[in-house]
Amino acid sequence: MEDSDSQVRLEIEGKKLQGLYNEAGGHRIQRVPPTETKGRVHTSTVTVAIIDDSYCSSGYKYRKRKGYDFEYEYFKSSGPGGQHKNKVMTAVKCTHVPTGIKQERSGRSQRKNKLEAKEAVIKILDERYGQAKRSQQNDTRKDQVGSGMRGDKRRTYRFQEDRVVDHLNDLKASCKKVLKGNFDLLWKED
Repeated sequence: MEDSDSQVRLEIEGKKLQGLYNEAGGHRIQRVPPTETKGRVHTSTVTVAIIDDSYCSSGYKYRKRKGYDFEYEYFKSSGPGGQHKNKVMTAVKCTHVPTGIKQERSGRSQRKNKLEAKEAVIKILDERYGQAKRSQQNDTRKDQVGSGMRGDKRRTYRFQEDRVVDHLNDLKASCKKVLKGNFDLLWKED
């Protein structure tokens, strides 16, 4: 959760999740709380965005790195560290072949240098390609959510009438059924 906005993030896996795109948009909830003595209806709004990580990925799938995407060069290091550092090939240069990004590490341990160089390259890849992906996800979220105002709504949940109305396809269903997970009652078949 972030400090400025209340957010809930769910990661869902499955084969038949296309219908969840029907849930994107503003959802208006109308209810009469038990503490309300005059029977006034309270209205709240929540916005829902459905973002598929594979859909929003940019060009190179930087998260799915193969072992053969990296090349290593080993060489003798120089500088302080004594004879071991000057005589043994402990320094490592890691190159990410598809992008040409290179990082070099030169400590006393070849294994540690190899890991650190690869982690440095991966960090650069994450920064470079993650920025484009986050920008694309933000644009997708903005398109789905809209303004978030009450008038810009996808669904209205009226608990006092036990009714959910989908404003885009004019379908209606019971609140109890929808809240038990039967969202497909409000999805129009293509």
